[in-house]
This record gives sequence, C-alpha cells and structure tokens, in this order.
Amino acid sequence: MHPHRMAGAVALAARAALRTGCGLARCVAPAELCDVILAACPSATCRPILQQADGDLDRNDTAAAMEQASDDESTIVLGPGLGTSEGAQHATLLAVQQGECHLVLDADGINCLGLLTDAQESLIAPTILTPHPGEFARLARVLGLHDVTVQRLADDESRLELAVQLAQRIGAIVVLKGQGTIVTDGHRAYRNATGSSALATAGTGDVLAGTIAALVAQFVPAAHAPRPWPMPPLPADASRPWTLFEAACFGVHAHGVAADLWCAQNRAAAGLLAHEVADLLPAAMRA
Repeated sequence: MHPHRMAGAVALAARAALRTGCGLARCVAPAELCDVILAACPSATCRPILQQADGDLDRNDTAAAMEQASDDESTIVLGPGLGTSEGAQHATLLAVQQGECHLVLDADGINCLGLLTDAQESLIAPTILTPHPGEFARLARVLGLHDVTVQRLADDESRLELAVQLAQRIGAIVVLKGQGTIVTDGHRAYRNATGSSALATAGTGDVLAGTIAALVAQFVPAAHAPRPWPMPPLPADASRPWTLFEAACFGVHAHGVAADLWCAQNRAAAGLLAHEVADLLPAAMRA
C-alpha cells in the first residue's frame, strides 16, 4: 500500500468485510502503518510487510505474504491504498497470477494491472474488477479498447456496452462504478438502482471492495488452482451457491441500500462518511 497517505483505505475495506459477515479480515501493509490501521479497525488483524530503504515494499516479503494469503485465505482484496510503485506492481502480479484465492481488484490494483506487460495474459485468478470511470478508461486503453473515454462512460447506453467489452476482453467480472453501477461477466449484466450521489465521497469504493469480498468469501465456492489430469474435479459445495457475478451484484446492491438508509435516517442527501456506509451494512443486508 502507499507508505504515507492511504492507511484509511485498508481499514475501511476491512471494516466493511467484517460488517458484511466475514469472520476474519487480515490486513497486509508496511510495518510502520499496521498500528494506524488497527487503531482505525481494531477488529481486524495485520500482517506487516518489510520495506526497502526507499520505502517501497520488499519484494521477497511481499511474495511471502502473498503465499501465506493463498494458503490461509479464500478471498484477497488488492488495491486500496496500494500506490503504483514497482513494489505495488509486483504485489499485483503475484495476486493476479495465483489461482487459489478469489481476487477483488480495486483502485490502484487496477492501475497496476494496466502497467503490467501483457496485462490480459497475466490474469489467472478468478477476479472481480471494481473500477471507477477513470480507472476503467486507463485499463481499457491498455487492453486495446481505444474508443473508451470518461465521457462515453458517463452515457447510460455506452456504459453497459463498454463494461461488457472489458469483461469479455479480460475474462473477469467488471463492476463499473457510478450512477447506476454496472455489473457484468461479459454475458449477463446488472444495472444497480440503489444508492445516490451521497456515495460520491472518499472511501466508499474501499467499502464496496470489502463488501463484495466478504460475500465472495461466504457464499462463492472456494477457488482452486487447476487440478492436473487425471485428478477429478472437486465436488460442488452446496453451502456456497453463488457465482462471482451474483456476489458482485448483491454487494453493489447492499452497498447502495446502506447509503439509502443513511440518507433516510439523517434526512440528508450529502455528508455521508465511508465508515458510516460500512456500519449500516448489517441493516442493509436485512433490508
């Protein structure tokens, strides 16, 4: 993550995951920021990463942390507070090239993916991308979708078409954030009707990433690396009936409902803070 300014993004994602019912949220961050993150979200745990002399993430310790996550966790959120340094790009490459965990790629995780050579071929993990229009446009151009502009992403008809194109090109679930958030796997599409402009405030995207990740962890069958022939496929898990697409749709919907509840309770259309969205997620899930 960014070594100076973005510790709150990690804490917000963890808080949202816990409020959505996730049993454990483990944050991974530079050692000097772990106390800050845990002060903001004391119910989470933190795995410190060593830093180089220039403040960037230590590559060997980043690889060890990613290996530990692949062994111990079911879902990884990468991007909130990450930055786009060489160490951040290395962390992104490790995350997208593992196949043992579902991946929610947000914010600078998406920006780092666009900086990787052969970004499209790098993506192995079963992934949900959660870009805002600017992040979407940058990644789309890297992948050869040159007709994508932020202006087109503001148009209702174009938003759906472009989100479907990106999902098909990269082979991931795309959550294009904004008014009427679009969720698509390249074949199916959902346009969300909950939420309002009250969500246009810093940190709510981090809350959405944590919300979706928690739903994936609870309700989507565990990801597994491909099993070599002649090993049979693993049996279906009836206790986890959702697909990644369905988890993303429900997460977006619940995130918007939480904002709507705040607006109704406070009789206000603005002033919502990101942590308040997270704290209203249990009520939103009930609603």
